Amino acid sequence: MHIATWNVNSLRVRLDILLDWLKQQEPEVVCLQETKLTDDLFPVSPLADLGYQAVFTGQKTYNGVAILSRLPLTDVMVALPEAPGEDEKRFIAATVQGVRVVNVYVPNGQAVGSPKFAYKLAWLERLRAFLATTYTLADALVLCGDFNVAPEPRDVYDAPKAEGEILFHPEERAAFARLLAWGLQDALRLHHAEGGLYSWWDYRAAAFRRNLGFRIDHILVTPPVAARCAAVMLNRELRRLEKPSDHIPVIARLLD
Repeated sequence: MHIATWNVNSLRVRLDILLDWLKQQEPEVVCLQETKLTDDLFPVSPLADLGYQAVFTGQKTYNGVAILSRLPLTDVMVALPEAPGEDEKRFIAATVQGVRVVNVYVPNGQAVGSPKFAYKLAWLERLRAFLATTYTLADALVLCGDFNVAPEPRDVYDAPKAEGEILFHPEERAAFARLLAWGLQDALRLHHAEGGLYSWWDYRAAAFRRNLGFRIDHILVTPPVAARCAAVMLNRELRRLEKPSDHIPVIARLLD
């Protein structure tokens, strides 16, 4: 089973790219972030034509998450428990062939020290508490999405320059480390120790061409899933397309 995570940065703008990619790659499960669509506008039919069931929760202009699957989806959740009723659309979960898939779009944080930065840290802590009270390390769990955190210096093109800034602030990295400390493993790092493996590049300053990237899109897994994880891939070529998302898909291959 292939599980992918991809911040599409507007499903309406990137739908044709997504559909072409699904035809070529045929991943069984795809977690999308920043769909930026209200639920009534979600493209259920074209995805169904390719064999994908979709569950989603969205809002106009911002945020929005979805899970697409060629396999049955069960036990769907569309909000992080104990989040405020008006909370942004940043969380969705479902079970696929015995694997609990949790898809998140973590707040960006905007600026260090701002209310939105505090909201980001609180949201990550709420997510950690939810995992710790809901699941155990014996459960087959995949937590994936756009975390808006680069965990280590090797995940940033220029760590000294980025240090203390949004995406690479010590408090963000500590919050991410607490997720791992609960018992999750970074699936990519099971197979790749090298730096320079990025999932996001700014649209400005020719960042992609110059490889000025950050690894902020992650697939985190519990030990039972880690034992099945045979490979993790980054679809870098999609960033070369005309009008691409600023993120690329990250894909984990799980053995049956």
